[in-house]
Amino acid sequence: MPVNLDRRLLLKAGTLGIGALAMPGGAVLLQGSGFTHNVASGEPRPDQVMLWTRYVPAPAASARLAYEVSPTRDFATVSAGGTVTADPERDWCVKPVAEGLDPGRTYFYRFVDAQGRFSPVGRTRTLPQGSVDRFKMGVFSCSNLPFGWFNAYAHAAGRDDLDLIVHLGDYLYEYQRGTYPSLPQALDGRVIEPAGEIVALADYRMRYAAYRADTDLQRLHQMFPMVMMWDDHENANDSWTGGAENHQPETEGDWQARKMAAMRACREWLPVSDRDWESYEIGDLATLFRLETRLTGRTRPLDLGAALAGREDLPAALVEFRDGPWRDARRTLLGAEQEAWLAQGLKGSTRRGARWQVIAQQVVMGSLSLPPEVAAFVANGASEEVRRRTAAGLAAAQAGLPFNLDMWDGYPAARDRLLRSAQEAEANLIVLSGDSHNAWAFQLEREGVPAGVDMAVQSVTSPGYETYVPQASPEDLARALIGGNPQLRWAEVSRRGYLTLELTPGQAIGEWQFLGTIRERSTATSGHALKVVNGTNRLERVG
Repeated sequence: MPVNLDRRLLLKAGTLGIGALAMPGGAVLLQGSGFTHNVASGEPRPDQVMLWTRYVPAPAASARLAYEVSPTRDFATVSAGGTVTADPERDWCVKPVAEGLDPGRTYFYRFVDAQGRFSPVGRTRTLPQGSVDRFKMGVFSCSNLPFGWFNAYAHAAGRDDLDLIVHLGDYLYEYQRGTYPSLPQALDGRVIEPAGEIVALADYRMRYAAYRADTDLQRLHQMFPMVMMWDDHENANDSWTGGAENHQPETEGDWQARKMAAMRACREWLPVSDRDWESYEIGDLATLFRLETRLTGRTRPLDLGAALAGREDLPAALVEFRDGPWRDARRTLLGAEQEAWLAQGLKGSTRRGARWQVIAQQVVMGSLSLPPEVAAFVANGASEEVRRRTAAGLAAAQAGLPFNLDMWDGYPAARDRLLRSAQEAEANLIVLSGDSHNAWAFQLEREGVPAGVDMAVQSVTSPGYETYVPQASPEDLARALIGGNPQLRWAEVSRRGYLTLELTPGQAIGEWQFLGTIRERSTATSGHALKVVNGTNRLERVG
């Protein structure tokens, strides 16, 4: 499928190069040359890791770069190296794979141009092999730059106890300037480029350039390897294989062209594999599965409003919707090929003796419906849109339907197949979820038997429930949600941050790190921890 290129923006974002955002004091996307966006690493294995940088030559049409990997910061010994070409075809981004490395080891890396000028030095780490006593990940989701500072990235970048960063998507947002957030909501100095909604390849490239100019995000990439996946906002809100809620073909062109442009820009600007889904072996301790739930297999999300339109007997219509389209076994997030791959992978992981099976994916897997108490929270002061959506959610709950059909809740048969695969594999399943902007901990069960847990991470900056129900205290809202949802064991619905997951042979501890603010620079945090004892598939309090 040919990609629809905006030639003017392609020239601006490619041939001339992208410099840095001037922060604070007005975000200005500058033209530049040389190493424009620091360095990054990702896709670690026991013997290799992918490296990344962006280099714009002046005035040559391409540039040959060397890269070096060393166990020491002074590069006295070079363990791996090679050369790679930066050219406008890939927006000057390069991502060579350094091979022949030792497992479970920290390395330093850098790039050097033909004139002997060095990039910043990055730090990375290979995955361990054999017997592993401990492994710790930092988990992130939903980082909307104009809403505030990336303090969660800054906090994690300063740590020395993390082995890997996992980003569950919504790494950036596609909206035009002044839409989510509105101009009054946007923080001064946090201005995105380009100003319009991103649709063409050059748009996506420029938006990545704007986000990747953030110094806290650069530092996180510089200090740790990352496993990253896209969700919907890297392309368009509520996307699926054949379209998206925020894609209008009549004004924005062909969806497949936009989707391909979004995927291409992501794979240029980040140290990510070109494979849609992947698994990573962490010695005998765990297997990490990276899923793709948006663009390759997802069937169209259901629209409850459209299903009820024109129906006078709403209770009967809701039951019809529940027992028909909602339960349709043909509907899927992963697609048949990925579902089969995951089922086999879970079996293979437990067969080889891995203690944990960790699924990193985009949307909340636990089930969530609106409890009746929510009606009192929106009775006074809520916007008309919030009241309308709440009324619909409460009616759906009375019929046994969930609140958000864009999550796994909208694909119950597909979720059941996944959990059945985990049970059949006798997996110790931990699901990592993003997208919702709030912190959740769900007990995943199938037919009354524990099948795993879902640790859903809050956003880096994007607003959560506290924005839509400001008249309710976060504690009261969380209490009502937990009381009305048997699978939900804990929730925090007002604060931003990230999650750490520490694995040992005997237990897994998830700790949600909450930043005090995103409206000014600060790395003050508080935390909440839950654990899973190996062999139980149950959430417990720590201590």
